[in-house]
Amino acid sequence: MRGRAKGNVSMVSEFVLVGLSGSPDLQMLLFCIFLLIYSLTMIGNILIIIITVDPSLQTPMYFFLRVLSFLDICTASAIVPKMLVNFLSENRSISYTGCAAQMYFLLFLGASECFLLAAMAYDRYVAICNPLRYTLIMNKRVCLSLTVLSWFSGNVVSVVQTVWVFTLPFCGPNKINYFFCDIPPLIMVSCIDTSAFEFQAMTATVLVIFVPFSLILLSYICIISTILKMTSAEGRRKTFSTCSSHLIVVTLYYGSGSLIYLRSKSSYSQDTKKVLALVYTTMTPMLNPMIYSLRNKEVKGALSRMLYVTMKT
Repeated sequence: MRGRAKGNVSMVSEFVLVGLSGSPDLQMLLFCIFLLIYSLTMIGNILIIIITVDPSLQTPMYFFLRVLSFLDICTASAIVPKMLVNFLSENRSISYTGCAAQMYFLLFLGASECFLLAAMAYDRYVAICNPLRYTLIMNKRVCLSLTVLSWFSGNVVSVVQTVWVFTLPFCGPNKINYFFCDIPPLIMVSCIDTSAFEFQAMTATVLVIFVPFSLILLSYICIISTILKMTSAEGRRKTFSTCSSHLIVVTLYYGSGSLIYLRSKSSYSQDTKKVLALVYTTMTPMLNPMIYSLRNKEVKGALSRMLYVTMKT
C-alpha cells in the first residue's frame, strides 16, 4: 500500500511481513509451535523472576538474572504475538509507525542484553578473582548503575539506528521477506542506494557487539587464569560451574547475532538468516530460564521451597 508522498515519490504507509513460510499448509503448525515457545518463555522467565526473590538468592548474580529474564520477556513479546496473528491471517501488514516501534524496541532490548551480559561477566570476574571484596565492590548501587548503563546504551543505539533506517525512502515494493522489522531486510526494500547507510550500520553493530564481547572475553581470561591456579580439581570444577550457564547464554546470543549482522548480505540465504534470527529472538529467551535453573542448585532449591509453601497453603 502506498500513502505519504515525499517530493514526487509515493511513499509506503505500511509493510507486509512475508513471515517464516508462505505455505498455507504450514501456518497452523507454525502457530502451535510458536504459541508453545511463547508460553514456555513467559512461564520460565516469570518463574525465574519470582524464584530469585527468595531471601537466599539476594546476590548480584540473581539480580542480573532477574533483569535478563525481564528483557527476554519483552523481546519475545515484541515479536511472537505479531507472528501468531500473521500465521492465522491473510493480512500480514504492519503500519509504518508500528514497524518503526517494533524495530526500536527490538534494537533497544537486544543492545541492552549485550551490555547486560557484559555486566554479568564482570560480576563473575569479581566473585572469582576478588572474592574477599565481592560484596563491597558489587553492592546494590553498582548493580543498579550497571543495569541503568546497559539500558541507556541500548536506548542510544536503538534511537540512532531506528532514525537512520526510517529516514530512508521506501517507495515500493513494501514486502519484507522476514518475520519482524529488522535493519537488513528493511534497507533491502529502500528505493535508494544504501551503501553509505550499510557502512554506518555495520560500524554501529561492530561497536555494539564487540565492545561488550571484548569485556566478556577479558573477564573470562582473568577467570580462567584464576581457576587454573587453584590446587584442588574439585574447587576448579565448582568454580567454573558458576560461570557455565552464563557462557552458554553468551555463546547462543552473540553467536547467532554475529552471524546475522556481521556477515555480508550474500553470505547466507534469507531462510538461513530467518533461522539464525529465531535463535536469538525466540529460542534464547525460552532456553535462558532452563539453562540457569537446570544447572543451578540454588535456583532448584528455591523452586522446591516455593512449591512446598504453595502446596502447604
